[in-house]
Amino acid sequence: MLRRLLAVLLFVSACLAVARAEPIAPRDAMTHFFDQSFFDLREEAAMAKNEGKQGIFVMFADEECPWCHKMKTTVMNQVRVQEYYHQHFRILHIDTRGDQSITNFDGKEMTQKDFAFKVHRVRATPVFIFFDAQGKVLYRHTGVTRDPEEFLWLAEFVVSGAHAKGNFSVYKRDRRAGQTR
Repeated sequence: MLRRLLAVLLFVSACLAVARAEPIAPRDAMTHFFDQSFFDLREEAAMAKNEGKQGIFVMFADEECPWCHKMKTTVMNQVRVQEYYHQHFRILHIDTRGDQSITNFDGKEMTQKDFAFKVHRVRATPVFIFFDAQGKVLYRHTGVTRDPEEFLWLAEFVVSGAHAKGNFSVYKRDRRAGQTR
């Protein structure tokens, strides 16, 4: 009986070791990265605050944008990226050509494309904007990041408050050199 129990424990331990050694498979960004939303940004901000999150992260994207597609399929599909962003932000996807209605932080209703172009002057995609829980823009980043690690650094840059003291290029350089700010 004791031998059998030891054999089972060894087998379970070996299985767990193998499971930990295998990389975690990517997950679809549209399903696992972005939060479901009715696009009332006042509600989103209240939810972020109630959940103890720093605020809202918005990706402004265009369906035909190859760089947006690259971010969704090589960066935002990574589990560690999804977990870190979800820990700190509500995450929304705004279609820069979308006619779907959105309620701005001030309660004004408009289309997604008007919110992108008229309110935030999004001209090229992707654009990433971090908002605090009151709807104030914390940081805006235009363009792709090199890889998942750099995208994590972008979130860390905002979460740590470094965005208020410097720019992301310097932050990235310091992180690559093994320094933190």
